[in-house]
Amino acid sequence: MNNLLILVVEDDAPVRNLIGTTLKTHGYDYITATYGENAVMQASSHNPDVVLLDLGLPDIDGMDVIKKIRTWSEMPIIVISARAEDKDKIDALDAGADDYLTKPFSVEELLARIRVTKRRLLSRQSLNKSESAFVNGNLRIDYGAGCAYLDDEELHLTPIEYKLLCLLSKNVGKVLTHTFITQQIWGAAWERNVASLRVFMATLRKKIEPSADSPQYIQTHVGIGYRMIKMDD
Repeated sequence: MNNLLILVVEDDAPVRNLIGTTLKTHGYDYITATYGENAVMQASSHNPDVVLLDLGLPDIDGMDVIKKIRTWSEMPIIVISARAEDKDKIDALDAGADDYLTKPFSVEELLARIRVTKRRLLSRQSLNKSESAFVNGNLRIDYGAGCAYLDDEELHLTPIEYKLLCLLSKNVGKVLTHTFITQQIWGAAWERNVASLRVFMATLRKKIEPSADSPQYIQTHVGIGYRMIKMDD
């Protein structure tokens, strides 16, 4: 996993070259695509570890690329787009993107997002080796027993709080939208469910966060959703 293979899908040559140079300088292997259909073929044939995807492509929209890849793969997709509206971000994340970076971007931020994705890939590999448990910092979830612990003390969670914690943990490092979470927990994304989600998330945080002012485990993305932060080992 030291040398990730990254698929760069970008039709703007200067941006594509900037990303390519940045990746090469930092030791990442990469391949490129300028068209959406070609990107789907490259993803299928090369099975990259990460996809960096522009949404405004010449043939098909990047949203369609996400949807096509998601029919057969869970490979991480980081959207890099000039579309800066919350709705665009939410639509991309709901379609299956793992992260969203708005143009113009700094190469430092891009590299940071890739590092987060790399940690999540490593965490997913560890989880696949031991599906019965999840450990993140001082938080531990025993999926088999249906229990969660903080500092080796059992947490007294409601069924909804436990389902939320499991959902976040199984997608550690990934932004989950309000719509996705409410559909997973309640089966529908009604407005009242979003309101309920905020309440349950607040009570869950009180039980797992050492400080409400500086959350360590659950990060809020205002207007979009929540992400469980991957703690450094």
